[in-house]
Amino acid sequence: MTRDTGYAPDRWEFDGEVTRVFDDMLARSIPQYEVMRSVVLGLALRYASGGTDVVDLGCARGEALARFEAVRGSTCRLVGVEVSAPMLAAARERFAEGIESGRVVVLDHDLRRGYPDVSASVTMAVLVLQFTPIEYRHQIVRSIYRSTVPGGAAIVVEKVLGDTAELDAAMVDAYLESKERRGYSRDDVERKRLALEGVLVPVTARWNVELLRAAGFSDVDCVWRWHNFAAWLALRDPDSR
Repeated sequence: MTRDTGYAPDRWEFDGEVTRVFDDMLARSIPQYEVMRSVVLGLALRYASGGTDVVDLGCARGEALARFEAVRGSTCRLVGVEVSAPMLAAARERFAEGIESGRVVVLDHDLRRGYPDVSASVTMAVLVLQFTPIEYRHQIVRSIYRSTVPGGAAIVVEKVLGDTAELDAAMVDAYLESKERRGYSRDDVERKRLALEGVLVPVTARWNVELLRAAGFSDVDCVWRWHNFAAWLALRDPDSR
């Protein structure tokens, strides 16, 4: 794993350098990172059904799909969706054998322009909606619902805002302290904050739940949370059409 030295472009983008250090960046930037990944994988395994697609939106280097593949092999087609050219190249190299056999597909696809043709028992959206302009999020989540088979699941992980300014400040302070404990300097943290301003746009946990319910998911609940990071499991009713 290549160590992140605090690099940040002037305005955030998933460029070649971010791609190179991405695994280390996530592990050191997301509190309880392995716990979160374990929660996502466990739920994906529970709801994935043979002969369907397991989709990872904003798949980056393919970590979520790789963890699923290591346990469940070829029982489902794995579909990664990404728009960053360096991330696409890294994912396609990682899954070269699976792509050749047809078990894996890595799509160059912008979700703002439409949704891929999939029949998903599981869709993972790990820290991706927050990078999508708010005006597109309902459209995207509604498309996730429509492309989910009855009884299937969406697993969404997001950075969130506190319900009030005071709550948000308390959570942000705890988060910044956690990043410093993992070796980032205050300058590193500030540089990344400025680069992400206006690019990463979080909303409250309540807003995310309402978004999933409005899209049609019948059961929605928080399955992991650490201060200003949260994950939800959203299920499509088995009897829905």
